[in-house]
Amino acid sequence: MGRVVISNSIRFLLLVATQVFLLKNIGYYNLSVPYLYILFILVLPFGISNSLLFLLAFFTGLTIDFYYDSLGLNAAACTIMAFVRIIFINLTVQRDGFDNEPEPRLGIMGFQWFIFYAFILTFSHHFILFTFENFKFSEFGYTLLRILLSTLFTVSLILITEFAFFQKKAR
Repeated sequence: MGRVVISNSIRFLLLVATQVFLLKNIGYYNLSVPYLYILFILVLPFGISNSLLFLLAFFTGLTIDFYYDSLGLNAAACTIMAFVRIIFINLTVQRDGFDNEPEPRLGIMGFQWFIFYAFILTFSHHFILFTFENFKFSEFGYTLLRILLSTLFTVSLILITEFAFFQKKAR
């Protein structure tokens, strides 16, 4: 248990530092903006309680909001992403599989499941974030383009990160 807390704490610090100090100023004409920090919420263990998941998601988003001056937008998007994560995992992962697969990682769950999981959760995060940020029906096309391009960019970075720390499933 202590090992899980320490590894997730280090993961949180590294992802937030990467987001704030490296990825904050990277983007393609404000159309494609990477948000790699959401990987922290994506790979939290299956057995985590829902209340702790919501608390960690909110705190993660609030931490990014502090550095981005975004007034709670990331906190709201992360909290909704945590809700979507709960629904997705309940629909796709068998209950007895929690003992065998502790985390939703690429090496553990497989490429097809993980990319679908990452895409759905990243899209839900970006949809809330960019919709609340813009909040104009007149710019719906532009907002949708930002959501799609940022989702593709973020999922690409998530996959690169997962492949960099890839560990084959031990069976």
